[in-house]
Amino acid sequence: MRGGLWQLGQLVTRRLAHGDKKAVARRCFASEAELKKTVFHDFHVVHGGKMVPFAGWSMPIQYKDSIMDSTINCRQNGSLFDVSHMCGLSLKGKDAAPFLEKLVIADVAGLAPGTGTLTVFTNEKGGAIDDSVITKVTDDHIYLVVNAGCRDKDLAHIEEHMKAFKAKGGDVSWHIHDERSLLALQGPLAAPVLQHLTKEDLSKLYFGEFRVLDINGSQCFLTRTGYTGEDGFEISVPSEHGVDLAKAILEKSEGKIRLTGLGARDSLRLEAGLCLYGNDMEQHITPIEAGLTWAIGKRRRAEGGFLGADVILKQLEEGPSIRRVGFISSGPPPRSHSEIQDEGGKNIGEITSGGFSPCLKKNIAMGYVKSGLHKAGTKVKIIIRGKANEGVVTKMPFVPTKYYKPS
Repeated sequence: MRGGLWQLGQLVTRRLAHGDKKAVARRCFASEAELKKTVFHDFHVVHGGKMVPFAGWSMPIQYKDSIMDSTINCRQNGSLFDVSHMCGLSLKGKDAAPFLEKLVIADVAGLAPGTGTLTVFTNEKGGAIDDSVITKVTDDHIYLVVNAGCRDKDLAHIEEHMKAFKAKGGDVSWHIHDERSLLALQGPLAAPVLQHLTKEDLSKLYFGEFRVLDINGSQCFLTRTGYTGEDGFEISVPSEHGVDLAKAILEKSEGKIRLTGLGARDSLRLEAGLCLYGNDMEQHITPIEAGLTWAIGKRRRAEGGFLGADVILKQLEEGPSIRRVGFISSGPPPRSHSEIQDEGGKNIGEITSGGFSPCLKKNIAMGYVKSGLHKAGTKVKIIIRGKANEGVVTKMPFVPTKYYKPS
């Protein structure tokens, strides 16, 4: 799926408009029979979801509205996404936090119960195996969600290190939440609509916080987070209650919150300046290079203790050779792998994600350039189909974030 979901969404829109569903399946390198389906699959189809293969799953790329319209509606009203292809798991035991700290850059021990953070699983060279949102539910229970496309390698990585940790007497076990499904409710109406379905006062739940609570009659894991830059929630719900919860959310919103697919999810996260693993982060890119230095806890910077710490801490001290930055550009929208040149025509980097911003009505992109050429306002040229187009390094997020935090 390298190259971004935005491009796939445009291809799907064109192909389906001409009835060419076979071409879509060929483009995505999977047959329908091979794909896993979330509990919402039939619900998507009934509501006009255009299903495509993604990370081994049949997922909606869009619905009856366009990717442009659904992106704008998320920012103005709200969106409901099925993200059940992602993998939720729990680590339990008195050594759950110290075990996880061997694998990620976050200060897990320093998190207060009921709070979480974005983190990165690193390898021995300091590269990113995956990014993940982790939450300390209690001192001996850590809940985390990993990307669908990274599930197999992530679980194998965690299991390998867990066996070694337990062999030395460490107290940790895990449970993979395949019995639960995951919904992401995003946008300005997310909280007021969800408040109709729970007795918990959501105004007291801030960005990055977690609760186990009753929503629409079933026990859910609720995290105030998301992947759009908007206020919102990720809701882990027992799969047998998932469709009922989705229906209730849409009903309470009186049509203002719409089912939204992966196409708009990609444009929303790009506008928010958020990484897509496999495009903007990979195993050869460190958290420092990716602009995620803030995610390394202060204690972890002093102590290290995670895989690749020597490489990452050296970059912290000396600075990285490349940096992830944002761009505004003219001409066609930049795409993954588009070359970036300085004004003299010298190669200085590569685009990793790009597209047309539905909200800003201009081309936006992110990519990596050599350090020293990463400052906002630096003029560049972006090569698309052999032609140089004007671009400028721009601060991210492109669209201001609206995370719900204490005033």
